[in-house]
Order: sequence, then structure tokens, then C-alpha cells
Amino acid sequence: MTATVSAPAAGSPAAGAHLVRKKRLFFPFFLPAVTLYVLFLVVPTIATVVLGFTSWAGAGDTPRFNGVDNYVELLSSDSFRYSFLNTLLYIVVGGVGTFLLAFLFTMVLREMRGGKIVRAILFFPNIVAPVALGMFFGIILIFRPNRQGLVNYLLESVGLDAVKFLAPENVTWVVTGCLIWASSGFYITILMAAVDRIPPYLYEDADIAGATPWQKFRHVTLPLTWDVIGVAGVLWTIGAIKIFELVFVLAGPGTYSPPIRAWTLGVYVFDRSFGTQGSPEYGMACAAAVVMIALVSVLVVLLRRLMRRDTIQF
Repeated sequence: MTATVSAPAAGSPAAGAHLVRKKRLFFPFFLPAVTLYVLFLVVPTIATVVLGFTSWAGAGDTPRFNGVDNYVELLSSDSFRYSFLNTLLYIVVGGVGTFLLAFLFTMVLREMRGGKIVRAILFFPNIVAPVALGMFFGIILIFRPNRQGLVNYLLESVGLDAVKFLAPENVTWVVTGCLIWASSGFYITILMAAVDRIPPYLYEDADIAGATPWQKFRHVTLPLTWDVIGVAGVLWTIGAIKIFELVFVLAGPGTYSPPIRAWTLGVYVFDRSFGTQGSPEYGMACAAAVVMIALVSVLVVLLRRLMRRDTIQF
């Protein structure tokens, strides 16, 4: 026999005491979480917005209000323009490449023997630190008069000219390729987790109807994983806006900022914060950080609106 415990009836003294106990537990759990949230997110964000309207060189200097001068300088700055456009390129081109690869593997791995093992292998590059990835790709792609990487060695061995992959005009595309290679496994894992919850009989019905793999993906997999794809898109957008390590390692010498043609918004904020090409400009760095916050907010809202669909129950 199994014993069942019934909840107190509504309006009874026991129900009232139960409600009182729940209310007493609310604040002890809620206050520490909201306190940490305010201290480490809300307050720094507000401080960043305020400092974005000042001129400040850091410790020993007093912030001086200068209105919107920082934002005017941002709009007229070549370094910021390169940073902004490169960041958008990583978000759009890198995102399209990553999700196309993730969708392709999702179609293949669902019906593949040992798919879970392959999924784990594909996820592996995502656990490697971006700095280590940058060093690895830098070693195999480097081209100098007295030193060349594996890729250029192979190109020259078959009679082709060596390519300066890490030149400022090329490194953005190299970083995009590295991001797609390193990030695809993460999104394949997320999408495959969503695919695993789809009832198998839906695919069996599609097989009986003679559907091709593409038709099964389009009419079964895609609609039933649409909400997960939307969340994955938001994760990609937030992560791509913060790209820093790969660019810094691949495009720079490792001791100061790379050429401005390879900058991202993250590199721009770093350069203005630590003054690698002059004295620190924390006001400019904060203004650029505000642009990052505004950009990620706008893109996430747009993405959520574009991805909005009625929930499919299955």
C-alpha cells in the first residue's frame, strides 16, 4: 500500500499556517540573490552609463563631465568603426555558419549509430580556452620570412603561394572560421538535446510517407525545436559581441592591441581601458561598453520577435 499526503484544504487553519511559512521563507532566499544582482550587475551598469559621459584617466584623476563628446568621438573614430563592423560580422556571418553546420549535423546525427559519441567529440573544442585555440591556430597559420605554419607549408608543397592569414585585412575572416569550428559543437549539443525529446513516431510517420531527410528536418525537426533555436540564437548573439581573446591572440603580438582593422568592441574597450596606445581613457571605454549593451539589447529583442512562434504541443 502507498500512503498519500493531501495538501491542506483551502481556507483551513492548516492552509493559512502553510502560507505563512512560505512567506517567511521568501525573503531569506530572495534578498541575498537580489542583493548580489544589484551589487554586481545593476550598480556597475549604472556606473558605466554615468562614466560614459565623462573624461577620466583612472586613479588619481577626477571624472570630468563632458556630455556626449565621447559618443561623438566614437562615431568619428576609425578604430571604433572597424570594431563595430567586425563585431557585426562575427554575429551575422559567424552565426549563419555555425547554425548551418549545427543543422547539418543535427540531420545526420539523429539517424547515425554512435551519434552520442560523435556529439561528445564535436563538443570538445568548446571546452578549450579561447587563448589556447588562438595560440594553436596562430602556430599553424603563421607566415613570416623565417617561419611558416603548417597550412602554408602544405600550400607551398603543392606549388601554391603562401597566404598571410594573420594579416590585419585577413584575420577577421580567420577568426570567423575559428569561431564556427570551435562553437558548432556547443550548438549541435543544444539542438540534439531538443531533437531527442521529439517523439520517434513522428519520424516514423514521415518515413512511411516517403519524406526525404530535408523534408523531415523542415516539417518535423525545425518546428518542434524552434523555441530552442531561438534561445541558442540569443546565446550566440551575446557571446559574439564579447569576442576578445581569439582576436587579441591571432591578430596581435600578445603584449599590446592588434592593428585597428582587426579590432572588435571588446578589444576597443580593452585598449581604451589600459591605454596600450596612450594614456587610459575610461570614459571612452565606458561609452563603448554602453554601445555594446545597447547593441546586444536591440539584437536580442529583434531576434526574439523574429523567432516568435506559437508553441507546438507534442
